[in-house]
Amino acid sequence: MIVYAYSEARQKLATVLDQVLEQGGSGSSARLGRFFIIRAEPREGSPLDVPGIDVPISADEIVQFVEKGRQRYG
Repeated sequence: MIVYAYSEARQKLATVLDQVLEQGGSGSSARLGRFFIIRAEPREGSPLDVPGIDVPISADEIVQFVEKGRQRYG
């Protein structure tokens, strides 16, 4: 585990998070003797697994909404 000073961890947050993903953990020491540990939580399932919703419209109506949106903003 790599240990950073608190101020360095704040300045290099993206780097710290990348190292956490690669190595499994990182630490940061702060003033007053406090110590923080950062670790990645394992994800269960796919990030694309989202609950569906029931909408009382047809597939054709959805296509029409998309086409109107493309015309307006496309």
